[in-house]
Amino acid sequence: MNFDSGLMLKTKARSMIAGWLIRSIVGSIVYGSIIFLSAGTFNWLWGWVMLGILVSVMIVQPLMLMHINPVVLIEREKSFWTQGVKRWDKWIMTIAGGLMPLPWIIAGLDVRFHRPTSMPFLVHIGGLIFVVIGHALFLWAMAANAFFSQGARIQSERNHQVVANGPYRFVRHPGYVGVILYSIATPFLLGSMWALIPGIMSAILFVVRTRLEDKMLMAELSGYEEFARQIRYRLAPGVW
Repeated sequence: MNFDSGLMLKTKARSMIAGWLIRSIVGSIVYGSIIFLSAGTFNWLWGWVMLGILVSVMIVQPLMLMHINPVVLIEREKSFWTQGVKRWDKWIMTIAGGLMPLPWIIAGLDVRFHRPTSMPFLVHIGGLIFVVIGHALFLWAMAANAFFSQGARIQSERNHQVVANGPYRFVRHPGYVGVILYSIATPFLLGSMWALIPGIMSAILFVVRTRLEDKMLMAELSGYEEFARQIRYRLAPGVW
């Protein structure tokens, strides 16, 4: 990438920051409404902790990418319904989007109706730690991979290449590891065993997505087979 094209990318990315921040404000209001309307009260510590994490991620993501990997900021403006995204991924991501708020809603309803699903304080803290680790791993993968997209597709218009740096040195799909971690940890942070049901469903969905995307990359991305021989595991070193 030459100086002029790099400058153009940064200028375009910078112009998107205002839009990202506006969406972050709107998203904060929407997420907060889902969490606290479900609970029927603002007096819910773990609801505020969850909202704080979500808002932080929404703000950090564009600001980080503008300086580290602005091309991803531009790429992720495209919907997962963009032309070239695999049909199976469009449906997976639609379902995943529907599952995302369910743990917040279920945990909020537990609070509202005083359901006996309270957890020890240390369990909440453990959930908090793994939610933060999951989001951090997701952001790290995004910062390391210039082809980190909303939808599964080969970005031939951008000379799509294999990425083997950052967390990709350890597993082939570290971003999905992050998603799976915070999907399963969120119910523990919020203190709801019932919220584990959509959390586990979401985790399973991303395991399926990992398998299908890995198969796509193996068949269509030059150099990926060699990368897969070097980095043997998709999600969990020593396991799969």
